[in-house]
Amino acid sequence: MIIGNTSRFAIESSVTKAYERLSFRGLGFLVIHVGGVSYGRPSADSTMLACSFDEVERRIARRGTHSVPFAAEPDAGKIADSFRDAVYGDKPKVSYFGIPRVQFVEMLYLKRIVWAPDGDEAFDDGSYILQFDIQDSVRLIAFRCGPGLFHDPTTLTDVSLQAEDFYGLLQKWHDAFGAEWASSAKEAESGSTD
Repeated sequence: MIIGNTSRFAIESSVTKAYERLSFRGLGFLVIHVGGVSYGRPSADSTMLACSFDEVERRIARRGTHSVPFAAEPDAGKIADSFRDAVYGDKPKVSYFGIPRVQFVEMLYLKRIVWAPDGDEAFDDGSYILQFDIQDSVRLIAFRCGPGLFHDPTTLTDVSLQAEDFYGLLQKWHDAFGAEWASSAKEAESGSTD
């Protein structure tokens, strides 16, 4: 199932096997398309989909709160590399965009700027998606990491969408995935308490 326009922004998913256990939901894949580039692994057994489903639900609930002072920085690559260096670097800088490193990292996580990876294996292809709420729009910066710490420039996309369109699409995918899961024959997991 694909919800949205893959040349701008879309969510693609497939449930190969549905489970009764809510902490699994289903085996399948989730791919996010940003600016004509796909992020995630589109294989039938890529991941359990519960984390991705729950993360979209959280993003909808936290609409408008994914905001940080550096969101309007025009250089998307600089934002991507600052995130990677601050969180994963062996020798991170003292500050990023004038914000001390510790505060910068706290801000990334408190404001839930990092959409993907979201805890599932769906983005084990090295993909990252950062989301920023900027007034009535949403900015998505997506990329894959190269062999080193920083982003691969050939995979970097930077797209701005109207907030209504972005959050509407999240809700549409969430509803469609929920309906697909609800109508699927489910496998029980022994010892399931969900």
